[in-house]
Amino acid sequence: MVPEQANRPRVGIPWRTTEEQHKGIREKLDCYFEAVRKAGAKPEEISLDQAPGDLEDQLNKLDAFVLPGSPADVDPARYGASRADKTKTLDVNRDKTDATIITHALEHSKPLLAICYGCQILNVSLHGSLIQDIQSEKPGAFAHGQTDLPPGERKDDVRHPASLASESRLARLRGTTQAEINSSHHQAIGKVGKNLRVTARAPDGIIEGVEWTGDSNWVVGVQWHPERMGDDAFAKQLFKDFTQAASKARGGVTHKA
Repeated sequence: MVPEQANRPRVGIPWRTTEEQHKGIREKLDCYFEAVRKAGAKPEEISLDQAPGDLEDQLNKLDAFVLPGSPADVDPARYGASRADKTKTLDVNRDKTDATIITHALEHSKPLLAICYGCQILNVSLHGSLIQDIQSEKPGAFAHGQTDLPPGERKDDVRHPASLASESRLARLRGTTQAEINSSHHQAIGKVGKNLRVTARAPDGIIEGVEWTGDSNWVVGVQWHPERMGDDAFAKQLFKDFTQAASKARGGVTHKA
C-alpha cells in the first residue's frame, strides 16, 4: 500500500440488505464507495451477518462510518409501533448491524454519515420514531419517491427544495439555507430522537436532515441521497467534510494489519 493510501481514513459501510450481500449485488452500494473514495477516504464493506464479536473487532479498526439507504424498512417494533400495511420489507441483520455501528460511533467519537434508511435508524436508535408511509399518514405531502408518482412518469430520482436550519452544519456546507435535494423514500422521521437537531425540512414539513448535538462528534443524517448527486457541489462538500472529520478521528484509532 502506498503511503498516500495508507494515510486515508478507513470508512465502514454496511451492505444495504442481507439479500444483496448474499447475491453479491453491489451496484447501489458502490455509489457510496465511489463517493467516499472521491472524498479521499478508503471505504470498507461491513458484513451484515457476522458474529457480534467479529463485528466489534472490525468496527474497532475503522475511523468513521456511512450508513447507506436500503429498500428495507426499520422494524417498527424498535420504536414501539405496530407494523403498518406499507411497511413490507424488514431486514433484521441490517437493523442490528446499524444499531451496533451507531452505538460504537457515539461511544468512540467516530464520525457518522447516515443516509436515507441510515438517517431513519439513527433517529430510532436515539429513541425517536418514524412515519411509516408519508403518503398514507401525511395527505397532501410532496412526492418523496417514484412510488408517489403515476407509473412511468419518471425514472430518475424525484427532486424538491429543502430549507436548511441556520447555523447548522448543512447550511454552512451549502453556504445558504436553501437547497435542492433528490428524494427516494416512503418513510420519514416522526418523533425526533434524543440529542438530534432537525437541520433540514421539505416544504411540506417532512424532516430531511438531522445533526447530533450530544457532543462535538461529527454525526449527520440526511434523508436524501448525496451519493447519487455526483456533480452536485453540496453533495461533494458533505462527503468532503465527513472525510475531513474522519481524518481527525483517525489518530485515536489503533489500526491492525
